[in-house]
Amino acid sequence: MPLDADLASWLKLSLTPGLSDQALRRLLSAFGDPQRVVAASRSDLTRLVPDGVAAAIKHTDVAEAISAVAIWLQDSANCLLTLADPRYPQQLLQIPDPPPLLYVKGRAELLSRPALAVVGSRNASAQGAANAEAFARTLSEAGLTVVSGLALGVDAAAHRGGLAGPASSVAVLGNGADIVYPARNRALAHDLAARGALISEFPLGTRPLAGNFPRRNRLISGLALGCLVVEAAADSGSLVTARLAAEQGREVFAIPGSIHSPLSRGCHALIKQGAKLVESARDILEELRLPVRSQPAPADPADARARELLDALGHDPCDVDTLAARSGLAPAELAALLTQLELDGHIAALPGGLVQRVHR
Repeated sequence: MPLDADLASWLKLSLTPGLSDQALRRLLSAFGDPQRVVAASRSDLTRLVPDGVAAAIKHTDVAEAISAVAIWLQDSANCLLTLADPRYPQQLLQIPDPPPLLYVKGRAELLSRPALAVVGSRNASAQGAANAEAFARTLSEAGLTVVSGLALGVDAAAHRGGLAGPASSVAVLGNGADIVYPARNRALAHDLAARGALISEFPLGTRPLAGNFPRRNRLISGLALGCLVVEAAADSGSLVTARLAAEQGREVFAIPGSIHSPLSRGCHALIKQGAKLVESARDILEELRLPVRSQPAPADPADARARELLDALGHDPCDVDTLAARSGLAPAELAALLTQLELDGHIAALPGGLVQRVHR
């Protein structure tokens, strides 16, 4: 089924080479709607954009791309939101550079609900991933849709947590909405398409190029009331999202970590710069003046020896030899207890022969 003339005009302009989003908004402001922009003469267009761009608007053939979008829209799970669509998220209209078009797969209504961005390291520690999932689940249960970027590590854990609650989760992509990246998150992406949403400002078929992701980050923060950084190295891309959130007038939250962990340095830097230190999802909900539900305390191991071993481990990563010296346990008994604690989810093995306590 062919697209209606208005949507086809939106697509033609968004696919015109050299026409920036800013220039497109300028043309829409001057001419009133995309059909009038497309119908305008080249000389009229050159009053607002360079002649080369005006020529591209008049002569670039994007029929094949528009046809591909028409086929994509035959799936009832897919939709295309323009700046003029009443379903376009109001939060994004508040940022300086909202995308003219949003490709949406899944529940488009989630884009207009209260949300919180949850971001962090792709190489998250076991504790970082557990924190991201637990925070996201509590936030979703409190009515906040969890927004993240479908990356490995913290992003994926945050999406799982959001999907576990009623407010669900939205993934903002750095590629076309018809492509899953990274491939390891394919099952998660399908789950998001079914129960949450995947969105992209990039045309169908756009590959996940490195330059797309900083641009994508402004939408992660822009859709949300605030941004939570779970773990981040000093040069992490998550800090870009946090900076964008602050520039957009959103709240910025950060979870502190071990002073010895490189993945805590970005969060600590944010806290020094004024981000709100949070130790539980309750801190975020209270800051946003949202209802807080009490959460049951996690159960300790039933075995007294296991509890004593966790006390000896403490809260920072530790190597097995040091743990043996602290606990006084024989190697065989220590190995057995560590195996049981790991199976029960109380500790996680880290690279380099380290183990770390996992709080849930």
